[in-house]
Amino acid sequence: MNENIKTEIEHNFLESLLSGNKANCSALVKQYLAINPSIMDLYEEILKKALYSVGVLWETNNISVATEHLATAITEGILNELFEQIISNKRCNKKVLVTCVENEAHQVGIKMVADVFEMNGWESFFIGTGIPTKELIRSVHEIKPDVVAISLSVYFNYSRLLNMLKKMRAEFPELQFIVGGQAFQHSSQKGITEIENVIHIPDLYLLDKYVKTLNNNH
Repeated sequence: MNENIKTEIEHNFLESLLSGNKANCSALVKQYLAINPSIMDLYEEILKKALYSVGVLWETNNISVATEHLATAITEGILNELFEQIISNKRCNKKVLVTCVENEAHQVGIKMVADVFEMNGWESFFIGTGIPTKELIRSVHEIKPDVVAISLSVYFNYSRLLNMLKKMRAEFPELQFIVGGQAFQHSSQKGITEIENVIHIPDLYLLDKYVKTLNNNH
């Protein structure tokens, strides 16, 4: 894709998100996919970049909470529209449980993560935002996933993530955990690397490679 066209779509999508123009956001997504049919590129280059920009504007008090919520809702709506194009007909009989750190309400990023697993034939279970660790442990016992993916959007909640992982590790010593999210842009991953079977994956491209590796190993 021509870099100027991509930059223009990226800029217009962010502006449309901030103004609450859902129809224009949807049209821009269709325009992008008509030029580049890669859902992965759309997620990483347009949707994720826009949401990260919205997050920074919100953190620095340059937009209201209402504007941030509206931008999130519009993007989530687009993800729902695209789901039929995402789910793979080839299933691999694997399950991933996706969630957010306790007390967080930002779920779009983790839904993109769920979609990457679905593209690779996995069955994804999204159990909601801000779920208490006790309830997450119960869900893992019930669903018995092969992987648990946890999103951290707000760096203020980093200590909650560490506590969550330590409790989960004690309960499920062999289970693989993936963590990621915007908050890791401000973090050195302190404490994460000390917990066994926990890896930080910074973007969807690397996540896709990781999932494909899991598929090939079994």
